[in-house]
Amino acid sequence: MPTLLLVRHGRSTANTAGILAGWTPGVDLDDTGRAQAAALADRLAGIPLAQAVSSPLERCRQTLEPLLAARPELGGPALDERLGECHYGEWTGRPLAELAKEPLWRTVQDHAAGAAFPGGESLRELSHRTVDAVREWNGKIAAEHGDDAVWLACSHGDVIKAVVADALGLHLDHFQRISVEPCSVTAIRYTPQRPFVLRMGDTGDLASLAPRPGAAPAAPAGDAVVGGTA
Repeated sequence: MPTLLLVRHGRSTANTAGILAGWTPGVDLDDTGRAQAAALADRLAGIPLAQAVSSPLERCRQTLEPLLAARPELGGPALDERLGECHYGEWTGRPLAELAKEPLWRTVQDHAAGAAFPGGESLRELSHRTVDAVREWNGKIAAEHGDDAVWLACSHGDVIKAVVADALGLHLDHFQRISVEPCSVTAIRYTPQRPFVLRMGDTGDLASLAPRPGAAPAAPAGDAVVGGTA
């Protein structure tokens, strides 16, 4: 099955200011984020991409601009609201230092499956919509481009952590143990049996993720052979 490269958007003005941006319009990349986006195009230069999908929010679309400029064959990104940031409701736009004093903060950190944002959505709802989106896109890419295809989705920190938790078989309560830095790449290969997390929060070289020409798909290193047969 195809390999998904989950890219967190580059550093934004809200990241710099310590604000929970959510779906606030007009949140752009800062200078560091723009440099990260430019470097992303170089990091992915040797990897053929079948499709680019993005959250509709500006900071994600801006992160993909240098990559798509270098890959005109991809056209514009397919926008999918299901990959958008969590709807934080009344928490949107507030400083993180202030939110850390709210009683709900500890629930978000320690019992994410029980956390629902006032006037927004729950983290369970976030997980369901994002995992459904990724798996639906993966099936579509496989049908159109084959099982060896690599595709990319640009999204947000909590979204990516929820997708990784699902791929690792972790309870949502543990998703805060996962770290994805701005403009990091997380690679997941979905198979009919289970997903394999190949990279997580990687900010370095990605060349080894490129498919090997003519090579049959192999199980990741350390994968046991069921029944002891070769």
